[in-house]
Order: sequence, then C-alpha cells, then structure tokens
Amino acid sequence: MIDTCKILKEAKSIAVVGFSKNKSKTSRQIAMFLKSVGYQIFAVNPTIDEMEIEGVPVFKSLLEIKQRIDIVNVFRRSEDIPEIIEDVLAIKPKVLWLQLGIWNDAAVKPVKDSNITVIQDTCIYVEYNNC
Repeated sequence: MIDTCKILKEAKSIAVVGFSKNKSKTSRQIAMFLKSVGYQIFAVNPTIDEMEIEGVPVFKSLLEIKQRIDIVNVFRRSEDIPEIIEDVLAIKPKVLWLQLGIWNDAAVKPVKDSNITVIQDTCIYVEYNNC
C-alpha cells in the first residue's frame, strides 16, 4: 500500500497539470490550498498565457519547469493521460498523482516501470487533510 501521508510530508514541490484560470475550478482551488500550506506550486496549462497567477508560476508543459518536481498532480480526463506520460518520464518526479476520478492503467504502466510512484483516482486535498 502506498503511504500518501509520507509522500505528502516529504514533498516540497508540486506541478499541477490542468491548473485553471477559473477560481471556481477544483484544480485552481486545490493548487492554491497546497500553496497555502507551504508547497511550491507550478501550474501547467498550455492554454494560459499569463506567466504567473496569484504567485504561482505558469508553464505550458512540464518540460519548461527547471526545478525538481516531487509530485506531478494531474487534473485531466483519464483519456488525456497518455499525452503527458512522455513528459512525466522525462522529468522523473517522485510521484505521478492522478486526482479523484482519473485513472488509466495502460498509460501509467511505463511510469510505474520507471520506478516512479503512481497514485490514481485519489484526491490530494483529501489525503493531505487525512494525514
């Protein structure tokens, strides 16, 4: 069993793939919560032109982030997960975390095979609050 509390206690940086400009969207709310509790957050969304939103740097892809990422937290549909796998493998985070309702066993297999921890269908906010 994966110890999500240990992962969250050890992590310092989180890239949020699917970060939204819309303040009412869950991806934005959870990213801002994670920032408020001390994580360094990097927003990833190719459709956002701003370089920063509320103190969170915004990137078009994971590959643009020059700092080591501990957790890649994904807010994308399950069928969109294959699109990010190559970038995840390139940056080698400690954890690929797919939010509640998001899973794609076939797509994440190469990530698991690369010894990157994979968490699927689990809300990072809920897990943080349960620690």
